[in-house]
Amino acid sequence: MEQQALMLKGYHVLDFTHFVAGPTCTRIMAELGADVIKVERSLEGDHVRQLGIMKDGMSTYYFQHSHSKRSLGIDLRNPRAKELILAMIPKIDVVVENFAPGVIASMGFGYEALKKINPKIVMCSISATGQTGPLSNRPGYDFIGAAFAGVTDLLGEADRPPIVPTMAIGDVSTGVAAAMAVGYALLSAERNGVGQYLDASLLDTYFHMHELAVPVLSQRRDTWKPRRNGSQHPAGSPTGVFKANGGYIMLLVQQHEFARLARAMGQPELATDPRFSSNGRRVRNNAVLKEMIENWLATFPDRDSAVAALDKERVPCGPVLSLEEAVDHPHLRERKTVRKASDPRLGDFDLPAMPVKFSAWPDRTDLKASLVGQDNEAVLTEMLGLSSAEIADLYAARVLIKAPAEAAQTAAAS
Repeated sequence: MEQQALMLKGYHVLDFTHFVAGPTCTRIMAELGADVIKVERSLEGDHVRQLGIMKDGMSTYYFQHSHSKRSLGIDLRNPRAKELILAMIPKIDVVVENFAPGVIASMGFGYEALKKINPKIVMCSISATGQTGPLSNRPGYDFIGAAFAGVTDLLGEADRPPIVPTMAIGDVSTGVAAAMAVGYALLSAERNGVGQYLDASLLDTYFHMHELAVPVLSQRRDTWKPRRNGSQHPAGSPTGVFKANGGYIMLLVQQHEFARLARAMGQPELATDPRFSSNGRRVRNNAVLKEMIENWLATFPDRDSAVAALDKERVPCGPVLSLEEAVDHPHLRERKTVRKASDPRLGDFDLPAMPVKFSAWPDRTDLKASLVGQDNEAVLTEMLGLSSAEIADLYAARVLIKAPAEAAQTAAAS
């Protein structure tokens, strides 16, 4: 099949985001062909430019979340800067921001102001707890959203404090959800000529992750309480992490699959044992069943041989891989879930790919991340038709910002 032009080619996105959730949303649009113009208000740029491995003004953290975008370095405290941004709005299709609620409006770029200039514009605000409601004015990040959503309380061992995940689950998930919403809003705007305002929050995304407990709790609040259950799922058995020689195995066995596990263990009689004949009974006797499974796993020389025995009976399972093992796994490599990136400053490194595969739009391999203000001239020439002299005047008036390394290169070239 001949590769088509990227689906968002021709769309222009103004990106006022920083950290992870907002940049994830705009990075997805950039990968799918949109021209994403990232507004950076100081020489330090996005806060994550200081995280990860850093070299010559570029960091792996920034590259991962903001590659494929153009950087517009501009001091928004200068009235002329505001004029330039507003002059671009007629050509902008989407604005994404993740300041605290009310900040973008105070800067003069709120949705009510922008839609007067461009009624078709789609604007998405991403925050910790949303633009409205009693919690909306609280500062917050990923883990704060999880705490308010009742998620953190369910993570960890029952007799120990809740745990904190070591990756940005809520940030990335909120960014993906926001990108989805922007896509649908663009589709609507194409159909009826009117844009809209989108309010995405970490709290709402995290609460949406409760796949079972909310309706049960609402009907059985007096008799049922969700709880932390450590490495074992509280509502399914056997479901959880089980120790094997040299590592751990994840099992998730449904009612119709338990007989397969019993056969794999060489104990088919377990399928009719009254203690284990239903999921509810297995949950009540989970400690005994867990011990039996782990005793059986201990008979194998290593984790992978135990997984192979389970695979023979098609028992849903998987090795609990370390990140190093996952990065090197042939499945993730073949699917390009792990992909290679290269930067002239950082060298070669691995990156996560897009979470969905498109048949007509393969993952981009020409990944590039800009230094602060690296694309000032191109953006202002293309979007506003400014001349080199006009752009030079903006630098002289300190309206435009450019990273020292990039500024030195520009001076040398001229």
